[in-house]
Amino acid sequence: MHKQIKHRDPHDVMTLKRLGSFHQTKLSFLRSFVREFKSWTFKCDLFDLDEQGFGTAVYSVNKDSRTYSLICFANELDASERSDRVIATKWDAAFVLHDGIPTEKDIQRLKLNVPKQEVGRCSYKELTLSRANKSLRIFNHVVERLSNGVQPDLSLIKKVGYLYRTTAVYGSGKFGLADRYRIKDRKEINGPFRLEMMLVYLVRQFTFDQVNHIAKKNNPKLAVKLDQSIARKLGIGNSTGLGMAPFIINHPSLLHQWIFAKEDALRQIREINKVKESDLNIFKECLQLSKNMISTWETESEYQIKKIRELSNDIKKFESEYLSIYSADREYLWNHLYKWIDKHLSFEGIEFIISLMMEPYDSIVNPLISKMSSDEDLYFNIPTHKKVSELKNIISTGYRNIIEIDFSKNKQNEKFWFISKNKEEPRLANRFDDEGSELEQPLAIARDINELYFRLLEVPEDQILSEFLGNNSDLRHVVRRCFIAEKLPYSEIQDNSIGSNLMPIDMLRLKLSFFGAQKFDPRSDKWLRICMYQGAPLMNEISQTNDRWIYS
Repeated sequence: MHKQIKHRDPHDVMTLKRLGSFHQTKLSFLRSFVREFKSWTFKCDLFDLDEQGFGTAVYSVNKDSRTYSLICFANELDASERSDRVIATKWDAAFVLHDGIPTEKDIQRLKLNVPKQEVGRCSYKELTLSRANKSLRIFNHVVERLSNGVQPDLSLIKKVGYLYRTTAVYGSGKFGLADRYRIKDRKEINGPFRLEMMLVYLVRQFTFDQVNHIAKKNNPKLAVKLDQSIARKLGIGNSTGLGMAPFIINHPSLLHQWIFAKEDALRQIREINKVKESDLNIFKECLQLSKNMISTWETESEYQIKKIRELSNDIKKFESEYLSIYSADREYLWNHLYKWIDKHLSFEGIEFIISLMMEPYDSIVNPLISKMSSDEDLYFNIPTHKKVSELKNIISTGYRNIIEIDFSKNKQNEKFWFISKNKEEPRLANRFDDEGSELEQPLAIARDINELYFRLLEVPEDQILSEFLGNNSDLRHVVRRCFIAEKLPYSEIQDNSIGSNLMPIDMLRLKLSFFGAQKFDPRSDKWLRICMYQGAPLMNEISQTNDRWIYS
């Protein structure tokens, strides 16, 4: 008999403590990018760097009649000018993804504009833009070793994990880039954040080519190229701050699509009656391989160290108390396994094991990839003909965690979000210690939902919403969200985004897990470093890749 499994309760899934324990999965954007782009042609069209590695390079990717080109500008940067902050004005390198094959005129135009960031301007021909700094310790080490005919220290490679780290990867009209409407219907890039993933992947290749080039110029007779097996162990680092956090609040329907894809994959897997021995072996293989990733996960953050320790302990407990006992012969093994981890492991361990459960099931995961985007305009209108009683019911059932919060207490109102005047970036401040709360951004969704609910209690239940909104227009933004959440239950974080216990990095980690990030390294509660594409196939071998490269 087919076993009907329900999706996990959004009230349990959508808390920041759990969302901040998410790991990469087969659904993650960089992994689905690698799978989908195995049939593309990759090549280097221009590599014009001087002896120190400064200059211009162009890489192109092609499928059928479509070509995209990454244009790289490597610049000389004084040590005093190097900063990973988004407000920096100079970088070791800047990159832009061009729609088609750039002309010499395009390259010269972009050479004048791309490295300038906010001061410069791109055109509709450009799709995404990023900038990056070298990790000087490892970059110089690799160049020095290769120049002397020796491969770099593998332990250092594993410890750092990248030659360059980026900050933001921009798109959708920023700096004059093409608006999303120009490319959103292109079938070859139909998955989420495809162009951003493409840019980062090609930047990774540039970093390898650059160190090989500098080493060869330093010592033409003795220099060797970076061994491909070592290159695979290097990804692209990333520094991410609060700028990413409001995204998941401001895009509720998109957030639902991401979370629902994961939850639906889990539901379908739990419904499998007879688990194949080969599928269980894939799960076990990925579990074993992942131990190396965990053992090399370096951070000085006590917060993250505790999480890594929890994860390691959970895996040991899972192996000794569950995996050694049960086999594929058990009916509905995955469902039984999930119930066990949900009862015995921490959020960190639960979400990690769920990621591994997806590994054998391309047939379940891949159809969900194309459903992880959202047309947000479909959810903009408010059904103002409905009654107050209907809205109250939506809130009492869909936001029951939130209406129980007592916002009269200072600890529930301690923080406020604002936009910095200089760089127009999101920031977080203390309402009772810092000035500027009158400039607060509408990101305190839990507080506003709470306020909405209690105002609704003061008006007749049969009052029409158009009348209610006429007297309460300040809450229109959360009335709209309530009707989104009615249709899309994973669209709302069931937590307080301005409370004293807020850990903003939980919000960052949620989004980055869907990007496919690994080795989260918090530098405070407001920003962290990650690594992307570590272990990924190189450009010349992507067509033969095994999807489990992420665990290598």
